[in-house]
Amino acid sequence: MIKLSDDIRHFLEKQGFVIVSTLDEQGTIHCSAKGIIGIEAEGRIYLIDLYRSRTFHNLTGSPTVSITAVDEHHFVGYTLKGKAEIVEREKIKRHIIKKWEERVIQRISKRLIQSVKTDKKSSAHPESRFPQPQYLIVVNVEEIVDLAPGHLKSL
Repeated sequence: MIKLSDDIRHFLEKQGFVIVSTLDEQGTIHCSAKGIIGIEAEGRIYLIDLYRSRTFHNLTGSPTVSITAVDEHHFVGYTLKGKAEIVEREKIKRHIIKKWEERVIQRISKRLIQSVKTDKKSSAHPESRFPQPQYLIVVNVEEIVDLAPGHLKSL
């Protein structure tokens, strides 16, 4: 594992979601959006998966994974490469599920506040229809790729 700097951890914590890439049996890349539920400085990232589908199937065949997050307004982003472990639903600690539930409430609240600020009325709150988490993905980070353009890294 590789340690994660405070800057990288704070950047990832601010993301609503990240793109998780896995490999299928033919070596084809599959990407999907997942929510980060925890980050350890030692290089471990915890992701909740709401669906036991393609990502799950791919990870059972190959633990190779990457996590990508970008902020297009600030030209900042990272890809974290590593190996993943699956934690089955019944073995996920209660405090992790509670943290996920709190994040869902925060997302709904943020959407409501934004709707009020922009005077856009909407009864659509997709997060309220999320299923319960199916499993936890624990990623041990082995490499960090800074996606910022080289000439902007020193700014």
